[in-house]
Amino acid sequence: MTAQDDDALLELACELAWEAADLILAFRARGCETETKPDSSVVTEADRRAERLIVDGLRRASPQIEVVAEEEVSAGHSPAASDAYWMVDPLDGTRDFVALRDGFTVNIGLVRHGRPALGVVAVPASAELFGGIVGRGAWKQGGSGRQPIHVRPPPPSGLAVLSSRHGADDAAMRAAIGGQPIGSIVHLGSALKFCRLAEGAADAYVRLGRTMEWDTAGPEAVLAAAGGSLRLLDGATLTYEKPGWANPPFICRGGA
Repeated sequence: MTAQDDDALLELACELAWEAADLILAFRARGCETETKPDSSVVTEADRRAERLIVDGLRRASPQIEVVAEEEVSAGHSPAASDAYWMVDPLDGTRDFVALRDGFTVNIGLVRHGRPALGVVAVPASAELFGGIVGRGAWKQGGSGRQPIHVRPPPPSGLAVLSSRHGADDAAMRAAIGGQPIGSIVHLGSALKFCRLAEGAADAYVRLGRTMEWDTAGPEAVLAAAGGSLRLLDGATLTYEKPGWANPPFICRGGA
């Protein structure tokens, strides 16, 4: 793949993420029923419709690249192993969406040889779009167009730490940070946490609970493109295309 190919693939993901964001906001305005899946996570018609929009668009425009999407996997469809594939979470943070909070996102990432290569994260409620190509940089798009973003060095006052809104354990999270001083802890939903690190608004995100690869592929690409990192608790790199698509606990960090 050339740089021009990656630019085109990133723009494709951007276009579909914006379209999915508009669809999700329309569902939020009129309301939709919530169902509980066998893994106890929740799903709505907004999740399913947004996924269909994204998946159809990706398969039409890039038929050579497999697509792994959350609701399709839940329905029993998992593609065969591939060197490159799209990872799609059409509505990350469905609980926040249902509760009429703003912390939900649309995540699209391209994985190559087991690692995220590029990705986008749309934040429908605030009309923000984050994108990045690993090794080439990241940006944020809002009302003033696209602006480059980069992680920040940790402030002397202590780390601004982000944590999941659900099932957070502040004591365990502090232990995972490894004794570094913490200035604040903020609980947020969805991949919004990755984005706040990538734009230099926070310093660390600790995830001790369960996540899936579609939760992290696009967001990790944005964070890595902005100069940040995601590591397992033992310092190892997170690999993709694992059996069952499940991730172990991890820590995301901004600047060194």
